[in-house]
Amino acid sequence: MKSRIVLLVLALAGSLNAADPISLPLPSPGNVTLSLDEYNKLVELAAKPVKLIETPPLPYALKHAEIKLGLENETAIGTLQVQGEVFRKGIIKVPLTSGITLLDAHQGSDGIPLDQENGTQSALLRGPSEFSVDLDTAIPLRIDAGRASLNLPVPSAGSVQLAISIPGDHTLVNISPGVITARKSENGKTAVEATLVPGQTTTIWWATREAPAPVTARENRFLTDIKTLVSVSEAEFKLAALADVSVVQGEPQQFELEVPSGYEITGVTGPSLESSEMKSGALVLKLSGPVQRSYQFLITMERSVNGSKADVSFLGFKNAQRETGEVLVEGAGTIQLTANEAGTLKRMDVKETNPYLRSLAHFPPQAAFRYHRQPNETSSLALEWVRYPDSSVLAAVAEHAEVTTLVTSEGKSLTEVKLTIKNQAQPFLKVELPAGVNILSAEVAGEKVKPAQAPDGSRVPLLRPGLRTSDAYEVSFVFIHPGVPFARKGGSELSLPKMDIPISVLDWELFLPERYKVKDFAGDALPANVVHTTIREGAQSVNGTIGAIVSTPRVFDRLQNFEALVHGQIGGVVVDPSGAVIPNARVNLFRPDTGETFTTNTDESGRWAFTNQRSGPVRITADAQGFKRTVQALQYDKDQPREQSTMLGLGNASETVEVTAEGGEARESRDEKKKAQAAQLAPSVNVVNLQRRVAGVLPVAIDVPRAGTSFRFVRPLVLDEETKLSFNYKSR
Repeated sequence: MKSRIVLLVLALAGSLNAADPISLPLPSPGNVTLSLDEYNKLVELAAKPVKLIETPPLPYALKHAEIKLGLENETAIGTLQVQGEVFRKGIIKVPLTSGITLLDAHQGSDGIPLDQENGTQSALLRGPSEFSVDLDTAIPLRIDAGRASLNLPVPSAGSVQLAISIPGDHTLVNISPGVITARKSENGKTAVEATLVPGQTTTIWWATREAPAPVTARENRFLTDIKTLVSVSEAEFKLAALADVSVVQGEPQQFELEVPSGYEITGVTGPSLESSEMKSGALVLKLSGPVQRSYQFLITMERSVNGSKADVSFLGFKNAQRETGEVLVEGAGTIQLTANEAGTLKRMDVKETNPYLRSLAHFPPQAAFRYHRQPNETSSLALEWVRYPDSSVLAAVAEHAEVTTLVTSEGKSLTEVKLTIKNQAQPFLKVELPAGVNILSAEVAGEKVKPAQAPDGSRVPLLRPGLRTSDAYEVSFVFIHPGVPFARKGGSELSLPKMDIPISVLDWELFLPERYKVKDFAGDALPANVVHTTIREGAQSVNGTIGAIVSTPRVFDRLQNFEALVHGQIGGVVVDPSGAVIPNARVNLFRPDTGETFTTNTDESGRWAFTNQRSGPVRITADAQGFKRTVQALQYDKDQPREQSTMLGLGNASETVEVTAEGGEARESRDEKKKAQAAQLAPSVNVVNLQRRVAGVLPVAIDVPRAGTSFRFVRPLVLDEETKLSFNYKSR
C-alpha cells in the first residue's frame, strides 16, 4: 500500500511539472513515504470547502470630509461634514474626529448621539446604510505679533476638502501639510480652498498687518456633560452628579447651576473648586488656580420623599452652549422601579453607561438614559416604585426533590414530585405547567390538599390548618402530560416544570416500558451513577438559616468541565474509593497499534488530559503512591470524546488491577459491574407505589407499564427553572 501511495504522489508531481511551463526549484530526487493516516488527512483537507467571509472585514468606512471655517473674534467657527457608510447591522460606533470642540451633531434635521473616549468624538449610527453627518465645530486661534494660526485635526477619510475665509484683502495664507487649490479676495476677505492629508494635523497660518490689540475680556462659552445617579431609598431621594465642563472661549472665574426646588445640597467637590455658595436659588462654584480648559465637579443633593411616586429634576449649568449627559437609576433594598421618560431623554442599556457613573452606584441599577439638551429644551423623568419588605432568610426552600416519571407506550407520562420543604412563611408553591396540563392530586405532610389554578400557573399549598412545625416536612403533587405516541424508533423529550422555591438537590427516576431500548440521554441533569453520593445528601440547615447548602466534593464540578472535551481530546479524573480526588497521580496513555506512549500528571483537581489524539485502541494506566495501579483498555473515538473516570484502590503501587483483562479478577469486576448496573436499572419503591396509586386512587385513566427499566438522574441547585431530558429509542 505504501509503495502505491509513493508512485501516486510521484505521478501527480510529474503531471504538475508537465502542465506548468515555469521551472521551479525541485528537491533532490528520492522517495517520499506517507502513512495511510497522513494521506487520508491530506485528502480530507483538500476536500474541505473554503469558508467564505460573510461579514464585512470593517464595520464602517469614511469616504469624504468637507470642512468650512470662518473667523469670529479669536475663534474659528464652522462645520465639518463627514460622509461614509456603515456595513454591519445594528448600532456601530464610528470615530469622526479628535482634538476639535463639537458644539452640535445632526444628520439632516435629526440629532445624533455622540460618544467621547480618549479625546476622540464618535457617532452612534445604525447600519447597514450610508450616512452624512454634520458637526458644528469651534477651534481657538493663536495670535502672535504679525501672525495668526490654528491647528486643524483632519479626519481619517478617503478625501478631505477645506474652505476657510480669512479677514483682509489678498492675505497670504499657508497650509501644511496640504495643497491650496483655489484663492480669491473680495469684500475685504480672502477665501481659500485646499485639499488636506487625511488623518494628519494641518497647520494654517497667515500674516496680519497690525500688532495684536490688548486682550480684552471675552464672552465665556462652554459645554457640559453631566452624569447623574438617581438613588431611591425608603425615605430619601438622592442625586449624585459628576459634571465635566469644557471651556471653548473665555476665562471663567465661576459657574452657576440651577438647583431643583426642594433639594438640599449635601456636598460639592472638585480639584479646581475654591468655594461654593447658594445665591438666589442657584449654586455658585468659584474657581481657583490657573485658567483651565476643562473642569470636573461632583455634586450631591437629596430631599425627603413621601409615597411611591416622584418626578426627577436635573442639575443644569446656566449659559451652557450645549449640555449632554447620562442618567442611571437605582433603588435601595428590595424595590421594583418603573421609569417614564420625556423630552430629550432616550432610554439606553445599563451596560452602556459610563464606568465612572456605574462606580457611584451601591445597588443594582434599574434603568438608564442619555440626553443631548439644547438651550430652552427640557428633560423629565417620572418614577414609580413598589417596595417589598426585606428578609434575612428565604421564605421556603426544598432540601430535596424526589421525582418519579412513568412513561406509557402511548407517550403519556405520569409524574409525582415529592419535596422535602423547610418553610418559614410561604403559603403556596407556584408550578408552571404546560398549557392543558393540570395537577391531579397534592398532599402536605401526609394529608390531601386542594391545588389551585392561577393565570400565571398552578398553586400547590405548602401549609395546611394545624401544621405547626419548624422541621422539614414533605409536600407532593402528581400531574399527567399527554405527550406524543412512540413510534418504532425516534427521539423523545421530557421536562419538569418551574417551581418558585430553590431546590438543593433533585433526584429524577424515569421508568420506561420494557419493549423500548433507549440510549443517548441528554439534558440538564446528570446520570446518577457519575455523581458522587455526597452530592445527593441535599442541603441542611446551618445555624437556623434556611437555604445554606453543605459543601459537596469537586467531582461534580470536574464532570461539568469535562463536558467540553473537544475533537481529538481524551481526559478524565482520578479518585480514591471515597470519591475524593487524587492530585499528582501519574497517567500513561499507550497506543498498541503504534507503540506511542504519552505521560502526564493529574492537577490539584485530579484532572488529566491529552490532545491531538486519533481514533483507535488505547491503554490508560493510572497510579499514585499508596494506591494500586489501575489499567484500562478501551476503543477511543476522537469524534465523540468522553471523560474517563478512574478509581484507584488502596494498596501498593506494585499491585495492578486490569479492568479489561481476561483473568479472574477482571471477570469478578465485570460481574460486579453488571450487578451494579442491574440494580441501578431496577425500579425503585417509588415506581411501585405510583403504579399502585393509579389503580382507583388517582382520578385518571392511564395504562402504566408494569415491566420496564428505570433510569436515574441528579441535578443540584435548581432555581426556578425547568429540568429537561431527551433520549433516543427504538422498539425491541
